[in-house]
Amino acid sequence: MRVAVLLLAVLTLAGCSGGAVQVEPPKPDGEAVAMCDRLAGLLPQRLDGADRAETSPKSAYVAVWGEAEIAVRCGVRRPAKMAATDQLTEIDGVGWYPDPDKPTLFTAIMPSGYVEALISRTHDAPKVLVDLSTPLAKLQ
Repeated sequence: MRVAVLLLAVLTLAGCSGGAVQVEPPKPDGEAVAMCDRLAGLLPQRLDGADRAETSPKSAYVAVWGEAEIAVRCGVRRPAKMAATDQLTEIDGVGWYPDPDKPTLFTAIMPSGYVEALISRTHDAPKVLVDLSTPLAKLQ
């Protein structure tokens, strides 16, 4: 199910040109709701040279930069392929899980939930993850 939803989101993002970017917002629950609400106000207006864009439907749980070159979804489910023994890349105290099948997909493992970042190959993924880790670290 997660793969189908993610694929739909990627296909939707890839087909956008102009106007609001269509992204299906996740439906966080429990402690993730408060975390995502706080994160929405902390995310930057620019990432790796790309300006923040409007999304449709509007949601506090989704942020997009450029023409859907970078997308963040807060309150997603735990990555299906992530094992307890997998190594995370830690940036500013935030652990990032790189998806083994999708090299442009990273998931931040937070105490209250998961935050997904989809970064196109036209951007410097390590730089974007550093810039996203700054607001995420404030939520730890």
